[in-house]
Amino acid sequence: MKDRFLEYIQYEKRYSPHTVTAYRIDLDQFFAFLSAQYQIAEIKEVDHAMVRSWLVFLIEQGDSPRSVNRKLTCLKSFYRFLVKEGAVENNPMRRIVSLKTSKRLPEFVETEKMSVLIEQMEGNEGFPALRNRIILEMFYNTGIRLSELLRMKETDIDFHSNNIKVLGKRNKERLIPFTKKFGTLLKKYLEEKEKNFGQLPKLFLTDSGGTIYPKLIYLIVRKHLAGVTTLDKKSPHVLRHTFATHLLNNGAELNAVKELLGHSNLAATQIYTHNTIEKLKKIYKQAHPRA
Repeated sequence: MKDRFLEYIQYEKRYSPHTVTAYRIDLDQFFAFLSAQYQIAEIKEVDHAMVRSWLVFLIEQGDSPRSVNRKLTCLKSFYRFLVKEGAVENNPMRRIVSLKTSKRLPEFVETEKMSVLIEQMEGNEGFPALRNRIILEMFYNTGIRLSELLRMKETDIDFHSNNIKVLGKRNKERLIPFTKKFGTLLKKYLEEKEKNFGQLPKLFLTDSGGTIYPKLIYLIVRKHLAGVTTLDKKSPHVLRHTFATHLLNNGAELNAVKELLGHSNLAATQIYTHNTIEKLKKIYKQAHPRA
């Protein structure tokens, strides 16, 4: 049933490859625990007490509440699927409550530091340097996800209208505009790419012309962010947070940011308004004589 569930979320629910892989790992860990602790092979034998004991085990081994809750989300989806398929009658997840977590504001890079980062990358020539700069600026200028960047093709770029077609979660397409300056830089990169490797459909390649992969993207982003910020996290998602926060701080409407980010509901976008409020509080404390 596990394999059928993973096929269901991949092909019918259209979850991202990253989520499917994470769910597979979560389920493997859950069943390994059941086998070792209770010698259970039949899924019908699982009850809520066994699930709770797994949660205790995860907490004792040091998993954060956020990580544990993600695994619970996986199990809840899995058991809803099992009930729907008639594989089980009782859902043990109904009595399981998620752990309380503290609200964590999205981390972002300050405007001045992003300006320094882009200035540091200007003038660098050659394919790897141009590609790295385009990757950093693509994340910051468009707010796209890592998975979206990895899927990008040259044909997704419309230089006439200055926009990029992005294939997001659940295969939903959206158009994101870009500036003429970034468009000029993109054209320069594409010329360098064709000069080195010919006409290949994928927008981003490795130094040797192969298919680019997530770890390389992380290394590129981490290396360049380390030069301008001391944030603990230096990931592509931090640049997505930075894109959203900077737009809102400069007066963009929340609904517009929602569409640019590809969020399905406004609640996911509203978390970025907290950063804007914190900035206003800071300005107030610095500027008001009675603050």
